[in-house]
Amino acid sequence: MLVQANEKVPIARLLTFLEHGERLAHTCAKTQAILTVNHGHGRFFLTQARQEAIHAIVFQGAVAWLAPRYLGSTPDLPALEEYRKLLFEALARKDLIEAVLAEQVILEGLGQALLTRIEAGLMKRGAPYTRLRRILLSQEEAHHGFGRRLLERAMADGQIDAVTLRRTAQDYLELTERMVLALGHLFEAIAEDPAAWAADVNTFLPPWLLGERMPDRI
Repeated sequence: MLVQANEKVPIARLLTFLEHGERLAHTCAKTQAILTVNHGHGRFFLTQARQEAIHAIVFQGAVAWLAPRYLGSTPDLPALEEYRKLLFEALARKDLIEAVLAEQVILEGLGQALLTRIEAGLMKRGAPYTRLRRILLSQEEAHHGFGRRLLERAMADGQIDAVTLRRTAQDYLELTERMVLALGHLFEAIAEDPAAWAADVNTFLPPWLLGERMPDRI
């Protein structure tokens, strides 16, 4: 594998962020399975929770191989902790729609953008376990796609509208922007373009969420 010695730590730190994101998604999906009254949705959430737990272990193993001293470390990303707090508040209110928006649509979209960009870099470096990496990425795509379809159905059924979703998403999107900025220097450290990664993020968000930001809440 053509990962240079000076690239191991930045890649490990990016994977540490993904590991913590997967653990957050695992906890969220387990709670969503309890909150939903739709049995089909419940089965999907439970499947997602199991997959996210496996993903976290995979990323943890990769970190242990690349830079063992970072194993078990916590990414220095205050925005991720603020995101976790907002999401758990929505779950405590039993607001399933907001939780799906925050986790499956926005956070999974962010993770998918990051994983896709890392995957491109790993392929360029001849990394092993290509099939396993593709499985992980396809599962992340499925989680994200499920969330989008669930909210689009909720809008079609009149349970929610795009304006309300954009207003709800505002704080979450601002926090993801902070995460993107905080991770940019790690891409620079492995000779990858942080601007390309930042641009990737919006490509994974649905059109109905990309309207103009709503005014600050009163």
